[in-house]
Amino acid sequence: MYYGPHTEEDRQAMLAFLGAETVEDLFADIPAELRLGRPLDLPEALDETALRRLFRGLAAKNADADRFVVFAGGGVADHYVPAAIAPLLARGEFLTAYTPYQPEVSQGTLAGIVEFQTMMCELTGLDVANASMYDGASATAEAALLALDQTKRSRILCPDTLPPDVRATIRTYLSGPGGEVDVVPCPEGSFTSERLQAALAARPGAYAAVVVGYPNYFGIVEDLAALCEVAHRAGALAIAYCDPIALGLLESPGALGADVAVGDGQPLGNAMSFGGPSFGFFAARDRFIRRMPGRIAGLTRDLSGREGSVLTLQTREQHIRRARATSNICTNNALNALAAAIYLALLGPAGLREVATACVQNAHAAMERLRAAGARPAFPGPFFKEWVVELPDPREDAVDRVLAVGLARGVVAGTPLAREYPALSRHLLVCVTEARTREEVERLAAVIEEAASS
Repeated sequence: MYYGPHTEEDRQAMLAFLGAETVEDLFADIPAELRLGRPLDLPEALDETALRRLFRGLAAKNADADRFVVFAGGGVADHYVPAAIAPLLARGEFLTAYTPYQPEVSQGTLAGIVEFQTMMCELTGLDVANASMYDGASATAEAALLALDQTKRSRILCPDTLPPDVRATIRTYLSGPGGEVDVVPCPEGSFTSERLQAALAARPGAYAAVVVGYPNYFGIVEDLAALCEVAHRAGALAIAYCDPIALGLLESPGALGADVAVGDGQPLGNAMSFGGPSFGFFAARDRFIRRMPGRIAGLTRDLSGREGSVLTLQTREQHIRRARATSNICTNNALNALAAAIYLALLGPAGLREVATACVQNAHAAMERLRAAGARPAFPGPFFKEWVVELPDPREDAVDRVLAVGLARGVVAGTPLAREYPALSRHLLVCVTEARTREEVERLAAVIEEAASS
């Protein structure tokens, strides 16, 4: 980032425009007891070459992210990003494009959105998808709002195996309209239909929707069909929070009875980037189309019969009467969604299935290797690419020891769980994708063994 400082003439011109004589006048409304009362204790200013030299030295202290092998998951996973994606995203018509209000000059952007929506429908087995959301958590919260409006009920039910950040975001979104979120504890690591049935029976007719992870936060593949059936019998919608890579192998949520499928699209051609940006996807059955948030692009024909892409539905209050608006989401992460469309187009159905299969095979092989190192799986049930391991070290700081040894050895050993799940204070959530190798798994096993013996 380059910086051009203001001259004294610039400052005086701005003060004159604001009707102030000095910069001090701009802060006159701040009480004196809240102000520092002295100049900031800063070193002398540096010239440009010295400043560049300083920042190069500071940057050199950063660890090279490429030297770490990442086994952490919990929402952001280290999947391989094909080399073709970055240069395609960098094309000017994609990188600098804004909201495509004018279809006659936005055909490229709109066509990309239509392709993305179509792929999300095929992936989720549902009828309609929007142009994307901010992330998976906000997409799920928007689905909860849709359910409240659709059913005229006020409560959402979810298990504690739904990702913690997703649960927190739903609760924040629902606080405005006065909705409530009830969380069902699942000590066995999965949400059984019997547990769901009991929770629904405790508040008959209260729940607008049941939100289920598919797979859940602990990596276990829930019995989504059974859970959807129980939810529907209680008059609630079924919302599936999905890993999009897993959908290359698992039965689609739409085929299993889900009314809405949402999730975070980071695994689809988006780098981890220290947690973002990413995008959320949102797909639903066609009867909910006018209550979906964001925007939907579609195809039409002009007066000459030529096919073109247009914005078909925009349910934001900027475009329709406020009383009929569904959500005031002001944009979507279109460039990240385009990365997903490119990724899916490059792989195709067979390639996506191959990636998903490699995740399953690598994860299960790694599970057996870690079991040999003394780290046993904490929960039963089929899992996709993540699972919870109980560390062999009986000490309370076992997780901290593994993480510290791992970082020293260039391994991010997993995601600690104690903050959100106190009963799992000696456990790690381990994620193994198609990008992990046998040698890297051996490094993780060695880290766990070394930490336990130190």
